[in-house]
Amino acid sequence: MTPEQTPPIALPEVDDHPVLDIAQLTVSYGHRQVLKQLDLRIEAGAIYGLLGPNGAGKTTLIRTICGRIVPTSGTVSIEGLSNRKKSTLRRIGLVPQEIGLYSHLTVRENLQAFGRLSGMSAAETRDAVKWAEDVTRLSERHGERLDILSGGWKRRVNIAAAILHRPALLILDEPTVGVDVDARNELHEVIRDLTHSGMAVLIATHDLDQAETICSSVGFLIDGTIGPAGPPQALIDAEFAGGTVVIIELRRSLTALQRSALLKAGFSTSNGEMTWSIFGDVGDAVSTALSAQLDRLGISAREIRHRKPGLDTLFLQLTRKPAPEPTS
Repeated sequence: MTPEQTPPIALPEVDDHPVLDIAQLTVSYGHRQVLKQLDLRIEAGAIYGLLGPNGAGKTTLIRTICGRIVPTSGTVSIEGLSNRKKSTLRRIGLVPQEIGLYSHLTVRENLQAFGRLSGMSAAETRDAVKWAEDVTRLSERHGERLDILSGGWKRRVNIAAAILHRPALLILDEPTVGVDVDARNELHEVIRDLTHSGMAVLIATHDLDQAETICSSVGFLIDGTIGPAGPPQALIDAEFAGGTVVIIELRRSLTALQRSALLKAGFSTSNGEMTWSIFGDVGDAVSTALSAQLDRLGISAREIRHRKPGLDTLFLQLTRKPAPEPTS
C-alpha cells in the first residue's frame, strides 16, 4: 500500500460534555419560584464559585444537583447523564458545611468507615483511602483522632471522605467557615490539586476573597437565576473599569442627620453602620476634601482609605439596596 493509499488514523471522538450542565432549571416551593430557568455549566478542571446573599437559593440548587429535590422543570446532567439516575449521582461528591465525621475515630478509621459504607470492598477502600490521604495531604496525620484536630484539618478529612469514589464533580458548601487564614490557604492548595486530575469543583461561599483568589469563574445567584458570571477579574473590570472604592471607618455611631447626609452623597453601609463606602474616581485631593466635609458634619472617622474594587464591591452593588433614610 502506497503512502497515498494509507487510510487515516481513526482517532476516538472527544467527549465534549461539561462535567455539570444545568439547563432552564426551575424549582418551586408551592407558588414561590426559588430557582427560575437557571443555566449553569462547569467544565472539567474548573473551580466555580457560587455567590449570592442568604436566601438566594444556593442550598436549593445544591440539593437539586445532588438529586434531593426534584425540579419543577429543566434538567441537571453530570458528564452528559441525567442526575435522575442513581449511577449518575455517584459521580458527585458533597462536602457539607457541617463536619460530618466520627470524632472518636482517627483520620484513617474515618475514611475506611466511609469507604466501606459507600459499598467499596476492603481492597478498594484501602486503595481509595491511600489516594485520598495523599491528594488532601493527610498522610502525616492519618493516625490522629478527629477530636484533637483543628478546624482546617477536619475540613481536609471531610473533603477526603467525599472524594474516595473519585467523583467528577466535587461540591463544597462554605468550605472555609471557622478556619484561620493559614488553614484556608492550605485548603486552597488541596482544592487546586484536585482539579489537576480533571475534577470540577463547585464552591458555594460567602468568602469573596476566597472566590476571587481560587475560582476560575464565579456566578451570582440573584432572584432565582445566575446573574453576572465569568472570571472574577473580568467581571470586576467590566463593571468598574478603573476607579476606586472609598471606605470610611467610624469611631462612633452617626446621628440621623449625619446618616442622611452620607446616604444622599451615595454612600452605602455595612458592619452595623460603622463602615461606609462609595465607588468613584477618587484621588488624594478628593480624599482630603472628603475629610474636611466629614469634619464639618461632625462625623468622627477612625480611618479613610481607598482601594481597587473587588468581588466584594461587585457583590454589594448587585445585592444590597441603599439603606432607607430615617423618617422624621
